[in-house]
Amino acid sequence: MHKRIHSRELKLEIVRQIATGQKRPAQVCREYGLAESVLSRWRKEYQERGEAAFQPHHAEGTPSQEQRIVELEQFCGQLALENQVLKKTLQRLESRSGMR
Repeated sequence: MHKRIHSRELKLEIVRQIATGQKRPAQVCREYGLAESVLSRWRKEYQERGEAAFQPHHAEGTPSQEQRIVELEQFCGQLALENQVLKKTLQRLESRSGMR
């Protein structure tokens, strides 16, 4: 069995779709013919490195402190946005069921 090589852009597109909730992991695996272990590895790298994922690591082995701060700020912003969406959804569900 030969190893397929996926472009950095494709990997980023796939993990972003999952991170934003556009698609579920199982759906992505089916659509792109990926093993769950491959997708899991990509998601882990994206979570650790953010937009710097899927690029060769720096020669010294760690990203610059400024780059890491930028990545963490982007990740925090993404989490805040997702949290806001979840809160609004919960409020709608509560108001429909008369819980409040």
